Amino acid sequence: MIRSYIALGSNLDQPKQQVLTAIQTIAVTPDCHIIAQSRLYGSIAIGPGTQGNYVNAVIAIDTSLNAHDLLSALQAIEARHHRQRNTRWAARTLDLDLLLYGRENIHTSDLIIPHPRMFDRDFVLRPLADIAPAELLRHYLGENANVNYSDNDNLWVLASDDKAITN
Repeated sequence: MIRSYIALGSNLDQPKQQVLTAIQTIAVTPDCHIIAQSRLYGSIAIGPGTQGNYVNAVIAIDTSLNAHDLLSALQAIEARHHRQRNTRWAARTLDLDLLLYGRENIHTSDLIIPHPRMFDRDFVLRPLADIAPAELLRHYLGENANVNYSDNDNLWVLASDDKAITN
């Protein structure tokens, strides 16, 4: 089994429910076992036009799927949530990004691991820090990286009593 991390985001059609339903769907995907789930976060949309705020989370799974098959499974879940890919960074019902697949580096035409923009996005790093070991984050960010995050104007915990779920 390979430990993988997946970012989830939505800002259309009941975003919180979209994210929670996607987590439930991944939990019953063959050869995927959820190990941990971050808290749910709200974030300001980055993208074209005026968009509603996002709901974001990160989950850790153990999977026996290879990285490309896992990506295909995630894209099928997005499709079931009516994900449209017409405009880059447009509002979306569901966005599932494969962030890390073990400690592998993958660079193909349809998949780059680690995710190429994850290290620039607080709405990915903060939920990831909820559930990933600090040494994993430092492996990618550098030994002196600050992996302690706090609320700010662009990112906040949705419910103050929400806790990350780890096994």
